[in-house]
Amino acid sequence: MKSHAISRMFSRPFSQQTPESKKEEYRRYLEKSGVVDSLTKVLVGLYEEQDRPSNAIDFVRKYMGVADGAADVEAIREENETLKKEAEELRRTVEQLNRRLEVYEKKSEDDEQSAERKKDAGFV
Repeated sequence: MKSHAISRMFSRPFSQQTPESKKEEYRRYLEKSGVVDSLTKVLVGLYEEQDRPSNAIDFVRKYMGVADGAADVEAIREENETLKKEAEELRRTVEQLNRRLEVYEKKSEDDEQSAERKKDAGFV
């Protein structure tokens, strides 16, 4: 009987599932992805703190490895923009240096050909 209920639950699209089956599927998803374990660990850590932190949310963020989410995101965006500008400047510099190198290589080839012609003609 139980397997029949489970097969019915998975045979219907998510939107047609009962609220209870949706909750159960979501709970399994959280367990499988490790969210339940992580939250349990952080809550146990908070419980075991000798001095209760004044801001439990900050404690959870630090425990989970998130310092100050909004500030970090903004700082990362600014750094990203700066790095994009630097990368573009470096690309332009590389292009300029490649063009200069082509000019010098062309000049060097011309000089070599000229020296060969002089040598062949007996000027050297």
